[in-house]
Amino acid sequence: MGAVPGEGGATMKSRVDAAPEALQAVRLLEIMETAREGDRREGILLRQSKGWFQVSGAGHEALAALALLLRPDDWLFPHYRDRAICLARGMTNREMALAFFAREASTSGGRQMPGHYSCRRLNIFSTATPTAMHCLPACGAAWAMKMEGRDTLALCCVGEASIRQGDYYEAVAFAIQEKLPVVFVVEDNQYGISTSTLGMNPYRIGVFHPDTCVFVDGRDPYALHAAGRAAFERARRGDGPSVLWCEVDRLASHTSSDDQRAYREPADIEAMVARDPLPRLRERLVAEGVIDADAWEERREAIAAEVEADYVAAERAPEASPDSVTDHVLGDEPPPAAPPVELPGPTTMVAAINRTLDAAMASNPKMLIFGEDVADPKGGVFGLTKGLGARYPGRVVNSPLAESTIIGLAVGLAAAGWTPAFEIQFVDFITPATNQLVNQAATLRWRTMGDWSCPLVLVSPCGAYLPGGGPWHSQTNEAIFAHQPGLRVVEPSNPEDAAGLLWSALHGADPTLYLVPKHIFRKRMPVPDRLPPVPVGRATVRRSGADVTLVTWGNGIELAEVAAEKAASEGVEVEIVDLRSIAPCDWATVEASVARTGRLVVLQEDARTGGFGQVVVAEMTAYPDRWNHFLAAPQIVARADCHVPFCPSLEYASLPDLDALLQAIRTVMA
Repeated sequence: MGAVPGEGGATMKSRVDAAPEALQAVRLLEIMETAREGDRREGILLRQSKGWFQVSGAGHEALAALALLLRPDDWLFPHYRDRAICLARGMTNREMALAFFAREASTSGGRQMPGHYSCRRLNIFSTATPTAMHCLPACGAAWAMKMEGRDTLALCCVGEASIRQGDYYEAVAFAIQEKLPVVFVVEDNQYGISTSTLGMNPYRIGVFHPDTCVFVDGRDPYALHAAGRAAFERARRGDGPSVLWCEVDRLASHTSSDDQRAYREPADIEAMVARDPLPRLRERLVAEGVIDADAWEERREAIAAEVEADYVAAERAPEASPDSVTDHVLGDEPPPAAPPVELPGPTTMVAAINRTLDAAMASNPKMLIFGEDVADPKGGVFGLTKGLGARYPGRVVNSPLAESTIIGLAVGLAAAGWTPAFEIQFVDFITPATNQLVNQAATLRWRTMGDWSCPLVLVSPCGAYLPGGGPWHSQTNEAIFAHQPGLRVVEPSNPEDAAGLLWSALHGADPTLYLVPKHIFRKRMPVPDRLPPVPVGRATVRRSGADVTLVTWGNGIELAEVAAEKAASEGVEVEIVDLRSIAPCDWATVEASVARTGRLVVLQEDARTGGFGQVVVAEMTAYPDRWNHFLAAPQIVARADCHVPFCPSLEYASLPDLDALLQAIRTVMA
């Protein structure tokens, strides 16, 4: 079984004469015994109130035979029951013990639940709780392998209840479409917590074509080895993905918070225990003369002692300092650089974005543009990528109509060292991908203590003031995403900032949502002779004034400038602060302006309740030093708490207008 040597020397009847397959079988048995003993030890500790939670992998251990076929340069995307697979890959039982106790030295520094494996040095991608969420990143990593011409592969394991998630379908569809070197392992134990999946599993009810998968007895390591070898060879040849549908048993309850005796019949549990792969493999090796029963019993006792020692040591290990809880939310950013782009003015934000993408593609052969309709001749519905497909063949690619695919692939590509500059056609349609953006991309650095990261850029047009957009082409939604730690949100309002922010985002350390305000992105504006560097997280003062601070961003800048001119005719000097970066936000620049003026108005295009304008007001009034600057109550000018209608007159009735903004300025001056 494979090529990794075993460790069970004393248990072999004749080590010198043993075939490599026999040595590998002994090695696998040791891994399975270690995994089972780790599960048993954690159960004991929980009963002693020495832990908080456990996910058992009992019954799934034979799947480790697949991991023993992997090469060091392959990638593993594990399921949370894959203790044995991760041990076979090279993780240690000590690492798993540290994770059980949530210790500082664990791979997540105590931030992840047990069973959420991760190890960058072993190419084990960090497991996240939302099910099937790792399938698309696995395809992203496999896509990187294919584009680099390597014969490596990604092994992606998933529970059968999870394959009803749309991300699994999207991953399989894209893998087949692009013939990616990825092998999906469906670990079918017939239960999703307490619900039988026999009538729900897409493979059992015939949703997928039978040619797209291979059914395997997941209790039999020899069958797994044969099926895995064929699937791996297929992937390495460039013949595309495989799905190994592996029937296994979940010998324990779903988690330590569950008791399967409440919903499974005793006879069912007894039959399942009788199929336990661990004693079956042990008995087979004894019967074949590969191991000696008495010698192996001694080895089992030694394994149990080693596992216990690991948990004793892990329990004594220090917990992470509470002061460290905000470490690794964002990475260290490189010094901002001016984009190497010439913008003969006046010009538009669309042109600035296009030229900046061009310059980045020219300087970075691992930069990829992917999104709906982005390739030539269309070049994006707004022309943001026009002409780039012709200049960079194979690196500007049309995506399927599947936003989760777009962002999930970006996560895997970024983790594999590529620079995804992907487009979400309208930010209104990003919600199907929120799971990938919020739960995957934004948490990856933090949940792995910086071991993994995914510096990707999502370019997405946003906003209203364009009649006829209706409810789903007119949103901004910046507050929703600014709420997510680990995600940067920026929104330029002129060509030089569009270029500078995009250049910084493309060279940043973390995922960035780059919003482009549609109403003004074709407006021709003057630009400086030389473009300045624009760091993420730095606001700018667009207009100086001594009386009122007006904070806004994106489309709001145009309305703010008109209002400032009108207010000046009434003797009021308005200072306009363009945030540019919503998250992280430059509170120092806002505070300095309010200290000069004593008055604050915030203009936002988004709905009022829960909008970022309320965040600005809260930040400026929640601290005594800032509160003392105020001469009047701050005002927020925002869209009504309704959706943007299709009819132009109704649209403008819902949005902030000049009269409302002037009234807010007059209110703070009263």
